[in-house]
Amino acid sequence: MALTNAHPMDTTCPECGGNTQTADGETICADCGLVVSEYLIDHGPERWGRDSTGESRRRTGAPLTAARHDRGLNTKIGHTSNMTDQQRRQFGRLRMHHARSSVRNKRERNQLYAFSEIRRITAELGLPTRARDQACTIFRSAQDADLIRGRTLEGFAAAAVYIAARIAEITRTRDEIAGAAKSRISELKVALTAMNREMGVPVPPPAPQEFIPRYASVLGLDRRVETRAEELLEEVPSAGPGAGRHPSGVAAGCLYTAARQLDVSLTQQALAEVAHISPVTLRNTYQDLTGTD
Repeated sequence: MALTNAHPMDTTCPECGGNTQTADGETICADCGLVVSEYLIDHGPERWGRDSTGESRRRTGAPLTAARHDRGLNTKIGHTSNMTDQQRRQFGRLRMHHARSSVRNKRERNQLYAFSEIRRITAELGLPTRARDQACTIFRSAQDADLIRGRTLEGFAAAAVYIAARIAEITRTRDEIAGAAKSRISELKVALTAMNREMGVPVPPPAPQEFIPRYASVLGLDRRVETRAEELLEEVPSAGPGAGRHPSGVAAGCLYTAARQLDVSLTQQALAEVAHISPVTLRNTYQDLTGTD
C-alpha cells in the first residue's frame, strides 16, 4: 500500500475519490485500500474550562506545586451523586486505601502534615502563594539537613513561614506567626536558631520602618501621623531609645508619640494590640522618646 501526505481530516481518498475510514490511528480508503494517513493528530483547539454540563474537559492536570508532598502529581478519586449505597461504600473504602497508599514513608507523612500547617498559616496571615511555596521549600531543606529530629514539626513549619515572609519582604513578627500557628513561640525560635546555625539562613530582624505603614493603615491614622512617626524614627540615634528594643515596639512608640504631638486620638491599648506588644512596653518606649517619666 502506498502512503501519502494527505491531511488526516480529509474524508475522500486522493487516489480514487472513495470514502475513507479512520481506525487505530490510520486513515484508509474503503474502496481501494490506500493508506491515506498513518497517524492521527487532533488539529483542533485545546479545550479548557467546563462544558455546558459542568464536567471538566481539561486534557491536563494541575501544575506542579511545592506546597504538596508529592508536588501535586498524585491522583484523587472523585465524588458523584449517581451511585447506589453499595457503590458509595465501596468508593469510600477505595478512597481510604488510596489516601493511605499515597504516603510511602514517615518522611512524606511529616511533609504532608507540615505543608498543610504551612498552607493554613499563610492563608490566615494573608501571605501570597509565592511565600507559601517558598516556606514549603525551606521546610524540605531543613528536613534534608536532618534538623527536625527531636524538634516539633509545628515549630519548623512556623519558622519556614517566617523566613519566607522575610525573603518576600513581607513584615510579619514572630509573635504574629506563632499566634496563627500551632507551635509556641519558643518552638519557633528553636527552629529558627537551628536553621540559622546549620543551614546558613541568617534572618535579620525587621526594621521598625517596615511596621509603621501597616500599623497606621490598620488603625486608620492620618497620613500626617505616619509621616511624623517616620521622621521621629529617623531622629532616634542607633544607641538611643531604640537600641535593644523590639522593632515593633519602637515603631509603635514613634506612632504614639506622633499622634500625641499632632493631637490625634489614639489609645495605648489599641496600638499595643495591633503591634502585639504590652501597653507597658509601649509606654516605656514613648517615655524614652519624649524624655518624660
